[in-house]
Amino acid sequence: MPSILRRNSPRLGLLAVTVGFWLWFAIFATGFTSDFNMFTLLRFAAVQIAIAFGQMIALSAGEMNLSLGAIGGGVAMCAGGLMEVLGLDPLLALPIGLALGALMGAINGFLVVRTGINSFVITLATASVYTGLMLAITQADSYDDLPEAFLTFSRIRVLGYPVSPLVLVMLGAAAALWLLYNKTRLGREILAVGANRRAAAMSGVNVNMTLIKTHMLSGLLAGLAGIMNAAMLADAVPRIGMDWLLPSFAIAVIGGTAITGGTVSVAGAIIGGLLVASITNGVLLLNVSNFFVNLFLGLILLLAVSLDRIRDVVETRLSMGIRR
Repeated sequence: MPSILRRNSPRLGLLAVTVGFWLWFAIFATGFTSDFNMFTLLRFAAVQIAIAFGQMIALSAGEMNLSLGAIGGGVAMCAGGLMEVLGLDPLLALPIGLALGALMGAINGFLVVRTGINSFVITLATASVYTGLMLAITQADSYDDLPEAFLTFSRIRVLGYPVSPLVLVMLGAAAALWLLYNKTRLGREILAVGANRRAAAMSGVNVNMTLIKTHMLSGLLAGLAGIMNAAMLADAVPRIGMDWLLPSFAIAVIGGTAITGGTVSVAGAIIGGLLVASITNGVLLLNVSNFFVNLFLGLILLLAVSLDRIRDVVETRLSMGIRR
C-alpha cells in the first residue's frame, strides 16, 4: 500500500489542490455549485482535457505539437462545412473530419522524420500553413447552421445529471489512451522513444515510424477536440484552436506528463484539466478580468515545469545513490 500511495502521490496532491480550489470557489464565487455552472464547467473541462490529450501524446514521445490548435480548428471547420454546405449526416461528416486531423498529424510526423528538424520548428511552420489553408478555403466564414442532432449532443444532460455527453466522449478517449500506454506495444514504444531514442532503436523499436504514428494520433486527438469545441460553441468558427497552446501544455505537464518525454499520466491530465477549468470558471465568477486567466495558467505551467525538473534531478540523484 505505501508503494501505491508513493507512486500516485503527485496525482493525489493535484487532486487535493483541485478540491481546495472547489471549496474556495464554492464559498466565495456565487453560483459556482449551481447545476447550470457545473454543467458548463464540466463541459468546458472535457474540451480542455481533450486538447491536452493531443499535446500529451506528443510530449510522451519527446515531441511537441504547436499545430494542435490549427489542426483542431481545421477539423472543426471541415466537419462544419460538410454538414452545413454539403448536408452530410454528422455520422459521416465527423469521421471524415477526424481522418483529416490524423492526416495533418501524420504530415507533421513525416516532415519531422524526413528533415530531421525539431518538431517545435516543424509544427510551428505547419500551424501557419494549416491555418492559412483553412482561412483561404472558408474565407474566414463560420458555419452556424449545423444539424440539430450535432448541437443537441452537447446540450443534453446524461441521466438528468449536470453532465454533458462531451464528458463521456472525453472519458472514452482517456480509456483508449490508458489502454494504448498500458496494454499495447505501440504505447510502450512511444514511451521508450520519449525516454531514450538511441536505446529504443537499439532494442528494435522503429523510431521513425513510431514518431509518425505519435504525431498522427496527436492530430486525431486535436481533431476530436476541435469537433467537441464546435459542439460546445454550437457553431464552427475560424477562431477555434487559436488559444489552445498554453492550456495544452499546462494541463499535460501539470498532470504529470514529462515535457522531455518518457512519462505520461492520463489520470493526471484529467485532474489537471479539471483544475485549470475550475480556476478559469471560478475567476470569471469572481468578476476578475479574463486577462488574468492566462496569467494564472502561465504561472501554473511555470510551476509544473519547475516541479518536473526538480523531480528529474531527485530521481537522477537517487539512481546514482546520492543522498542529500
